[in-house]
Amino acid sequence: MSAIVATMRRNRLLPNYLVVLLLLAIIIVAGTLISDRFLTVRNFSFLFQQMVVLGLVSLGQTFTILIGGIDLSIGALAGAITVFVASFLDWRPDLIWVAVPAAMMLGAGIGAINGTLSVFLRVHPLIVTLGMSSVIFGLTLMYRKQPGGSVPIVFEDIAYNNFMGIPITAYALVAAFAIAGVWLQRTGTGRMLYFVGGDEEAARLNGVPVRRVKILAYALAGLCTSLAALFLVAKTGVGDPRIGLPLTLQSITPVIVGGTILAGGRGGVFGTFLGVLLVSILNNLLNFAGVSSYWQWVVQGLIIIIAVGIYRSDRRGG
Repeated sequence: MSAIVATMRRNRLLPNYLVVLLLLAIIIVAGTLISDRFLTVRNFSFLFQQMVVLGLVSLGQTFTILIGGIDLSIGALAGAITVFVASFLDWRPDLIWVAVPAAMMLGAGIGAINGTLSVFLRVHPLIVTLGMSSVIFGLTLMYRKQPGGSVPIVFEDIAYNNFMGIPITAYALVAAFAIAGVWLQRTGTGRMLYFVGGDEEAARLNGVPVRRVKILAYALAGLCTSLAALFLVAKTGVGDPRIGLPLTLQSITPVIVGGTILAGGRGGVFGTFLGVLLVSILNNLLNFAGVSSYWQWVVQGLIIIIAVGIYRSDRRGG
């Protein structure tokens, strides 16, 4: 525990984490006052299940923002992979063992293409990934305009199986964040992401393979997106080209709220996990309060604006 706190202090993120934890406490107290169903096992089981997709895409987005980039193709890619998996399994339901790794390779591969184009064309990743989003979405709609396909029941069990009242996928999400955190903080390759994001030129002069690190970050973002898509198709049972579109904005919100700055080089997956918790519980609370989903979008946008403003001020002050 002392090592974790020391790491937080080195990154000057401990105050940010404490603010998020305080907000979490306030929201939970408010939830208990609004509804007696808020603190029930059933509600939290639902909440943990809802967190999986947001958590995975936010984890992937963390890698790209740490290097000073961003991935705006996440939503379109998630929808495309659900269509691919549902169509493939509708054709050959016995080949789950082929569909799952193929989907993961597809996600990582498209992510790597994003990174490669940004690096070698010297175009800002915002432009590259926005263009890639349009390409992916258009190609997916050419193949399937409406939800369709199917998955076998055993595949749907992935999304709905529980252990001690908590979805199995929620345990997998926590494990993914833990592995990513250890990799970023305890391995040379992981620390290179911080180095590149903090000062790309200095990283290059110190022998860091900047191009490969950037491509790796986008490949990891694509891989995380594919895992989120696999959960979505297991949950819904169909492939939907539009199902991932809200995820692009949603994947950014927890990362920024968790203290990873858009300029890169500062932040981490622990803050992102807290951000996922905060956004998920806040949306859950707003649902109990009867607030429209449209207003929830407004709230998420305001959260991003406020968080970016606060962290930019904090950075100038530091």
